[in-house]
Amino acid sequence: MTEFRDEKITNHIRELAATFIEKEGGNTSLITVTRVLLAPGGKHAKIMISVLPRTKEKAAFGFVKRNLGEMRTFVKSRLNINPIPFLDVEIDEGEKNRQKIDELLQNG
Repeated sequence: MTEFRDEKITNHIRELAATFIEKEGGNTSLITVTRVLLAPGGKHAKIMISVLPRTKEKAAFGFVKRNLGEMRTFVKSRLNINPIPFLDVEIDEGEKNRQKIDELLQNG
């Protein structure tokens, strides 16, 4: 039962984080929420993102990092759970590697 609940919470946080980034972010880069990693107990959630173009990755990461408090407030207003997890963000290196492989396969 807990596993199902955690999965639902994870999916909701991923959708809400993506909505927040879409609303608040600029249009200089495409920031995609690839997944959310929920810590056991649900007190922390790490939002994994990918950024295109890659040259904008540092700026996009900084934007999301600076706005985590606002994002948590946004999530809290739309997700009826207690406690609301503390949010963190990280670049999804696995997604970057997958994109690089796709690129090589298309050009090879």
